[in-house]
Amino acid sequence: MMNVLRIIGIIILAPVVGGLLTGIDRVITARMQGRQGPPVLQPFYDVLKLTQKESIEVNSMHRFFVYVSMVFAVFTTVIMLSGGDILLAIFALTLGSVFFVLGGYASNSPYNTIGSERELLQIMAYEPMVLLTCIGLYYAEKSFFIKDIVMADKPSILYLPGVFIGLVFVLTFKLRKSPFDLSMSHHGHQEIVKGITTEYSGKDLAVIEVTHWYEVIISLSLVYVFFATSAPVSHVVAAIVCLGVYLFEIIVDNCAARLKWQHALNSAWIVTGVMGTVNLVILSFFMK
Repeated sequence: MMNVLRIIGIIILAPVVGGLLTGIDRVITARMQGRQGPPVLQPFYDVLKLTQKESIEVNSMHRFFVYVSMVFAVFTTVIMLSGGDILLAIFALTLGSVFFVLGGYASNSPYNTIGSERELLQIMAYEPMVLLTCIGLYYAEKSFFIKDIVMADKPSILYLPGVFIGLVFVLTFKLRKSPFDLSMSHHGHQEIVKGITTEYSGKDLAVIEVTHWYEVIISLSLVYVFFATSAPVSHVVAAIVCLGVYLFEIIVDNCAARLKWQHALNSAWIVTGVMGTVNLVILSFFMK
């Protein structure tokens, strides 16, 4: 019974926290640009407004894939926050991203198609580093289960500093921040045609927004496991680091212009090869 209540709590609270972080993002962005900005709760108002609008359905599969993508995001969040298998969580998250891409292709819109192609490029860019993160955590803690990783005597960051830096770098892709917001506009004022989400409206677009809130929590959960240990105070430190990383991503988003996809892909793979792979090679040498 307690497990069921925990799962329900995660499903409800995760998007609430993700929405609040998105609202804080918008406030900080506005202040950095010399604007007053919207209230912190504006993302919730926007989603509520979208649920009251008509959803224009291009075809049934166009909508179906988006809802399946959200289901996988929820599933991944539950696994991550309940201490489950991090490798399974990452595979589920990737599968959800693939369904989101299929939804873009299903609309037959040229704008959605281009956005879907760019979304695939983003997946190709960040996925190797995320997988190396899972492998590195297993090397360091001898377990893929998050509940074991966060109960270790020493934080994983001591063994995986390079992997952590690489992960923070590629999280810019997953959080859809400049300079790597390739597939869709993160800020509405940037462009009229909004990439992969161009043909979505109403409740369907609301589902996409809520899915992104889940992805924010998933991304920060990956940061969290690097600093949490069996010491209770470490969990506070880990939470503070998560907020610090998110603030860093906001600053980068406001200071950088969008890159071409070639530069984004190359930079992600270079960072993965240098920071991630080298760190794992050194770790495997010392862990013998």
